[in-house]
Amino acid sequence: MFVDGCFWHYCDEHAHLPKANAALWREKLLANRRRDAANTAVLQSEGWRVVRVWEHDDVREAADSIELELARWTSIVGR
Repeated sequence: MFVDGCFWHYCDEHAHLPKANAALWREKLLANRRRDAANTAVLQSEGWRVVRVWEHDDVREAADSIELELARWTSIVGR
């Protein structure tokens, strides 16, 4: 499970670039998003279930999605 912050992971809804060195920050934050996608792909290719939530997501909805994945895992392991 990953909880991504809106600034560091460049949320489409809430991200904003600092005015100073905007180009540098844009590239840095886009690189963070590419890294997140690559890490998710690697984990999934190795059989992991990946849950990503944003810091602004509703806490109950985030918890529900995590519980759903845990229930799926439990049902697989319990076989």
